[in-house]
Amino acid sequence: MSFDAWIIFTLFWIAFVTTPGPNAVNCISNGMNLGFGKAMLGVLGILTQASAFLVLSALGVTALIVASPTGFFIAKLVGAAFLIFQGVRGWRTAAKPPPAAERPARHVYLHALAVATINPKSVAGYLAAFSQFVQPDVPIWSQMAVIMPTALALTTLSYTGFTLLGVGMGRAALAAVFNVWIRRLLAICFIVYGVLLGASSTPNLEGTS
Repeated sequence: MSFDAWIIFTLFWIAFVTTPGPNAVNCISNGMNLGFGKAMLGVLGILTQASAFLVLSALGVTALIVASPTGFFIAKLVGAAFLIFQGVRGWRTAAKPPPAAERPARHVYLHALAVATINPKSVAGYLAAFSQFVQPDVPIWSQMAVIMPTALALTTLSYTGFTLLGVGMGRAALAAVFNVWIRRLLAICFIVYGVLLGASSTPNLEGTS
């Protein structure tokens, strides 16, 4: 990968990981409710998903997924349902004290991993990155030696920033009512993302008859 291509890839990835989505909302929520140390386990979950998707993309698996419209359609519906469920549950529990003590580290990590994995935006983003920036005439793993550290470093910085934002919001939410409405706003974000994802999941039936 040339230096110019690396710069373009870096700018693309910055836009990809800083655009607010379910991962960002989850990081903000974790930061508010769990504190910085424990909330960083959520960032670790996102990095696990990112590492796996980068390797799968290099192996061409994401292209195979997108090549199967039915499979991708089902994945999007599952993702939409999961996000809406998270939002509804978040709204219903917004007035309750954050159950920080009841959330073991494993749950924080696995929940973040699930949110990151079921979001088809990830598949689309990684597919776009590899279709645009990977050179077919250069060994893939030599390119991955540049792509992976760049992508993972930027991903870490972005979602650590979202987590710190949540920590700051939690400290600023001194009034219980304000805290409840912030948590409800985050719940609404999950519902909106799920609805938008579900609305975009209608299969294209043209030419199938």
